[in-house]
Amino acid sequence: MRSTSLKLAATLGLAAALSACAPESQVARGQYLVSVVGCSDCHTPGGFSPHPDMSRFLAGSDTEFSLPGLGVFTPANLTPDPKTGIGTWTVDQIATAITTGVTPSGRILSPAMPWSDFAHLTHSDALAIATYLKSLPAISNQVPGPAAPRQDEAGTVQAILQRSP
Repeated sequence: MRSTSLKLAATLGLAAALSACAPESQVARGQYLVSVVGCSDCHTPGGFSPHPDMSRFLAGSDTEFSLPGLGVFTPANLTPDPKTGIGTWTVDQIATAITTGVTPSGRILSPAMPWSDFAHLTHSDALAIATYLKSLPAISNQVPGPAAPRQDEAGTVQAILQRSP
């Protein structure tokens, strides 16, 4: 009986230790995945330049994507700021958005966001990305929402437009 109690105590102790480490390792896994898939290229100001603004890492872009017939889209603030970012979204809602292209409000993300590629992530990896995003410092940076298609002076729709500061 004593041997069984000791084994049970050891097992429970090990489980508690592993669960205490799990969130940290999930954040690290999410950080790794965010860097590998290049989220900062689109979601960090200056991400398409040689000098991205790392003080506003993942706080939304200063570049717009104009998709013919669909509109103009600016990559969102992915920090947990509750007013300008994804601070009110749960980890599950973030994972759903990046793998299905549907936000908690039901809006469909722009095709510029490669969610159809991210649909191939494991659920665990999507949750790790979401957990990492929730661990970032909240940065207030309002980016424009989707807008109707617009044309340049020549009457053609631009593929990528640089917003002026």
